[in-house]
Formats: sequence, structure tokens, C-alpha cells
Amino acid sequence: MKRRVLIICGLGLLVFLAGCSAGGGEISQDELAEDAEYDWDTNATTTYTLITGETFSLSSPEYSAVIELTNQSTLEVYRESTFRGDSSLSIEALQFRFTNGTVVNATHANLTAVEGSDATEIQVPASNGTVAFRAGRSGRSWSTPVYVEGSHEVTLPNATRVGIPLLSRGDPGGYGSTVEDNRMTLYWDEIEDGSIDIRFYLLRDLYIFGGIIGVSLLLGAAGIAYYVRQIRAAKKKREDVGLDVEVDDDDVGGDGPPPGMR
Repeated sequence: MKRRVLIICGLGLLVFLAGCSAGGGEISQDELAEDAEYDWDTNATTTYTLITGETFSLSSPEYSAVIELTNQSTLEVYRESTFRGDSSLSIEALQFRFTNGTVVNATHANLTAVEGSDATEIQVPASNGTVAFRAGRSGRSWSTPVYVEGSHEVTLPNATRVGIPLLSRGDPGGYGSTVEDNRMTLYWDEIEDGSIDIRFYLLRDLYIFGGIIGVSLLLGAAGIAYYVRQIRAAKKKREDVGLDVEVDDDDVGGDGPPPGMR
């Protein structure tokens, strides 16, 4: 019986892993052809913008990528996972900008994307130009592999920051940062390979965190002051009843009542 259960569990695990590694095929043309506006005039080789939408919700946000290509007609994009390995990245709003400034979307015959088992392959109509797309992300952490060598920029959502240890993270280190219109941008002059890993915090959370610390310090100070007053009151009470009167050597063995009773 136990052997049969183990076999069934093993088969279920194999089916699950097979489903995780199965290729996705061509992405919906409607999704690839969705409208989007990109900043084509960025100075970085690769630019990412973390998007949250009209209302500040972290449940279903996205990010946009604008990547300059040199002498390559395809680009593989994917997600990295410690446990499942690389997996294809579902993208939408695919566009390409030629070196002469002409921008085309996925209705162009030579601009397509296909999801494979461990990567999504984007085919572009020219070996030199800039490709852009949107993809989903989640939570207050975001990461991406480095797809092309060069300078990188990441613009965080509105009213968020990176810089305080424990509350945030920015890898690789050595980045610079600017803030404009309440949005922070991190930039690296040169990244050759590896990945970018960012965790940010909301400014409002920082204010709340600081308020909690301030209230805690006030309560602690009030508790200490109350404790000190109680000690002083108890000491005074002992002195009033004569329990804390010091005994001199002349009083020991002498005549008269005990110290404090005279």
C-alpha cells in the first residue's frame, strides 16, 4: 500500500514538473499589439520603469523595459528562480524603434515573440535598434537578468525609495540615484552580466515606522520616570518610619532606645 502511494506521488510530481517546464508557444497577438508609451530618448542602454497604475496598488503592477540592441536580431527574456530555474517571461505591448526613429508595434511582420520552456524569444526587424515591452511583477521586490551589457536605469514607483538597510535593497551595489517628481531612479554606468535585484519601501511606511519608534521611546521614557518616582517615594516612606536611619558606632551597645526611636 505504501509503495503504491509513493508511486502515485512520484507520478504526480513528474506531471507537475512537466507542466512547469512546458513551452508557452506564441503570445496572443492582441497582447503584443497593446498600446503603450515608452521613453525612447533615455540615455541608458537598458531602462526599466516600475509601473503601479492610477491607484497605488502593489497587487497587480507591471514594469516596462526599453533595451538597446546592437548587432542582434533576437533577444531572449526570462525570469530567474532559485527553485524552478529560468522560465519564460510573458510580455505585452511589444514595440521596436529603428535607428532612424521609426517605431513599429507587433503588427509588423518581423516583430514577434514566442514563449519557450525557459525563455521568451523576441525577434526584431533589424539587428540595430531598440526593443520595448511590458511585463508583470509583484510586491515590493523586483528583479531581472541583465540582458545586454551597458548602462542600466531603474525608475521606482511613485513615493517609494531605496537606501535604508533592512527596509530596502539594491543589487548590484555601487549605483547612483536621483529623485524627480517624487520618483527615485537608480542607475549603473556599466553592468556586464548577472542580475538586478531591488526591494523598495513606501515613504508612508517610513513615516509610520518612525512614528512607532517615537511613540515607543516616549512610552519607555515615561515608564522609566514612573519607576524612578516610585523608588523615591518608597525610599522617603522608609525614611519617615525610621527604617533607613544609619547606625553610628557610638549607638551600638550604648544606653537609650534604638536608633530611630529616640
